[in-house]
Amino acid sequence: MLKALINSMRLRTLPLSLAGVVCGALLAWPHVEARMPLWTLVTLFLTTVSLQVLTNLSNELGDHLSGVDGEGREGPNYSMADGGLTVGQMWCAINWTVVACCLFGWLMVIFSFGSLLHSWEPNVLILLGAASIWAATHYTLGKNPYGYRGLGDISVFIFFGLVSVMGGYFVLAHTLACNVLLPASGVGLLSVAVLNVNNIRDMASDKGIRKTIPLRVGSRVAKWYQTVLIVGGTLLILVQDFRWWLCIPASGIAVHLWMVWARNGKQLDPALPILVLSTFLLSLMYGL
Repeated sequence: MLKALINSMRLRTLPLSLAGVVCGALLAWPHVEARMPLWTLVTLFLTTVSLQVLTNLSNELGDHLSGVDGEGREGPNYSMADGGLTVGQMWCAINWTVVACCLFGWLMVIFSFGSLLHSWEPNVLILLGAASIWAATHYTLGKNPYGYRGLGDISVFIFFGLVSVMGGYFVLAHTLACNVLLPASGVGLLSVAVLNVNNIRDMASDKGIRKTIPLRVGSRVAKWYQTVLIVGGTLLILVQDFRWWLCIPASGIAVHLWMVWARNGKQLDPALPILVLSTFLLSLMYGL
């Protein structure tokens, strides 16, 4: 069961979820009043990882219940489809992950601000945390999951981009700055690109169940949409403070884009980790 649960956590997606908060934390570094608070950083990363795991577990359960993860799926098989986890076991894992999100998020706020009562900032973070948990559990779960209506792109842009980068910055610096908006938007667009290429790959199995953007516009237009996301996201990160070494992860993103235009269906699988790791490295190196 443990092996099946780890498989369902989809740990290969963690670099994407950490890209934003790592970038935000590094941008906030010069504005931290004292030395970088270790426990605030640790709980920030743990909160982010917990939310990503919650998203992955909830998505697998939702796709299993809706029939998306049935025969003919182009993407990798997960534990529920293989019989490694039951619906009850998955619900148990989801509930405990929600507890972990709340615990780490509360500790993050306490380590950062010291109290929930003395100012409005901690309460804003608590509300953002609650919204993140709702978004994570309702992408494919619930009576009317927004991911099945083509709204996942907006959610990913907000939570993996704006909230991730600006939230990470705010937790450490206790303020916001205009120069954080461009990299936050760039990371958001690249994160949407990860979702979009996943949806392009799964067009055949999603048909009749989901209404993703690739299914609405067709494969060719979806690949042009991918190009806009990739180029736009990369430029938003590079344009504000370009350094030559940022071309290294940007070249990985270029390789991903070539693969998107050259391949279809299951052949797109290798393009996903390339984009995820390149986005993480670009965010890390830009922050540094």
